[in-house]
Amino acid sequence: MKFGKVPDPTALEYHLPVEPLANRARLDRYELGAGEGRPRIYIGATGWSMKEWVGKWYPEGTRPADYLQRYGEQFNTIEMNTTHYRIPTAEMVKKWYDSVPEDFRFCPKVPQFISHSGQLGAGDGGLQKFVGALDGLREKLGCAFIQLPPYFGVDRLPILDAFLGRWPRVLPLAVEVRHESWFSDPFATEALMDTLARHAAAAVITDVAGRRDVLHGYVTAPRTMIRFVGNGLIESDFTRLADWARKLREWNLPETFIFPHEPDNVLAPDAAAWLAGHLAAQDFAETRGPASVQGPEQMSLF
Repeated sequence: MKFGKVPDPTALEYHLPVEPLANRARLDRYELGAGEGRPRIYIGATGWSMKEWVGKWYPEGTRPADYLQRYGEQFNTIEMNTTHYRIPTAEMVKKWYDSVPEDFRFCPKVPQFISHSGQLGAGDGGLQKFVGALDGLREKLGCAFIQLPPYFGVDRLPILDAFLGRWPRVLPLAVEVRHESWFSDPFATEALMDTLARHAAAAVITDVAGRRDVLHGYVTAPRTMIRFVGNGLIESDFTRLADWARKLREWNLPETFIFPHEPDNVLAPDAAAWLAGHLAAQDFAETRGPASVQGPEQMSLF
């Protein structure tokens, strides 16, 4: 993930933002109450076709045809970029569904021909086809997300509002914006978050070194989606993940989808495994993460 990269990530100080004032009222509606069970935290990577994981995260000798099955044994969700480039066939969706366990949740990205079109696919039937394809994932559909292009600024809020009105409310959706105008003006930020909350859409939170504005900290739905961009497992990667564990405990949302990114995706399981272990030690949520097939490993903060 090249977005927000900096030459020297060790030179920065990393902190989660001050809690937005609007969160309190929303969290009063969204967070789990007494007797409603524990939060479910889904931890995943951005793809399963990683030959570099064979021998460490996939058993030695795993064939590419079996990568998804092995991935599902290790992770309980995936940031699914495949759907950004084309709508999957019913046969593909069935294979995905059959390859992973019951507790797995797919998070498909809205196709580029919708997210990067002038009116976000209004009137061309593409959105209906995409949503129809998702039906095959049934209960294993987690939270779809739309990544808006970097030029999609605050002047296009009415277009986003209309898109959210077309999106079926029964299907969880998260929205990622990147244009600086959404965050340079607090009134624009609040307008965006109010629109997302009105449509029960989550605001994607991106924690990346070079764009701390997109680490906005807003909750706009009974779930959140966090795209965490690490820097090669340097010390701050782990302290940042620990901060997120504390924040998720504080928010107490029914669902969280968190995707640790690391350079070239190779080290993403290492970050995911550390986070899953840290959450297990906190013992406030239901989650699972990868375990090395080489045996237990001790990963330290320092």
